[in-house]
Amino acid sequence: MKYLVMSLLIAGSLFSAEIKPDKIMVYKHTEQTDLTMHIFNPEEHKSGDKTPCILFFFGGGWVSGSPSHFYPQAEYLSSRGMTAMCADYRTKNKYETSPKECVRDGKSAIRWVRANADALGVDPNMIAAGGGSAGGHVASATAALDGFNEKTDNLEVSCRPNALVLFNPVFDNGPNGYGYERVKDYWRGFSPLHNIHKDMPQATVFLGTKDDLIPVSTAETFKTKMNKLGNRCDLHTYKGCEHGFFNKKKFYETLLEADKFLTSLGYLEGKPTLKK
Repeated sequence: MKYLVMSLLIAGSLFSAEIKPDKIMVYKHTEQTDLTMHIFNPEEHKSGDKTPCILFFFGGGWVSGSPSHFYPQAEYLSSRGMTAMCADYRTKNKYETSPKECVRDGKSAIRWVRANADALGVDPNMIAAGGGSAGGHVASATAALDGFNEKTDNLEVSCRPNALVLFNPVFDNGPNGYGYERVKDYWRGFSPLHNIHKDMPQATVFLGTKDDLIPVSTAETFKTKMNKLGNRCDLHTYKGCEHGFFNKKKFYETLLEADKFLTSLGYLEGKPTLKK
């Protein structure tokens, strides 16, 4: 029986204790390391099932981070009937890689899930991508960007998710956006905000009004561009909240809205079971 101590709120921060994935699998071999997928399955889940899936990417400015960043969200959503996964990807501090590798790994991760859907017991047509901050960039980049594919990937397998769940995501990498100095040589093809297209998946976005990295106006522009192309984009703003708020004082509120969004798409059934 899986167990979870999910919401110890101490000094305004969320601490996760004793949360462990059901399995960890290698999804990609790289020059630097083997990258792993941390998988949370619903109870009695088995190979051959076709459950909806969500794949989370951690934040950390393309510099640092850990798959455990989204363990609490993954554990909860698996308890609601989804398969939830947390992907490792290459970061600067650990592997001396650039933001390009982050996106390449993100695309490889979704292709791996889709290509192995039968063995993993997931529906290849119901794969959501989620993430926070730079992880939100990776998730939205898999949906928006044409480039930055790994040479070893099978490009016949789509890397585009079917839905997006984004927590204070890095949308804008342009001259006035986040990380421009690190990606200025290729920002036009790298910035999700500047590459929105008509086949973007439906999205929900969570952002604090006092985020010093992603202004609310940036998220509003993303939503407007999505809507103009006929794509759904829900935007939830949280007054007075700063960057990274979603794993702190608004953990319950944001995960509850994510549950409602996924339920509206048919990824979840019934009422949320999350307790405040």
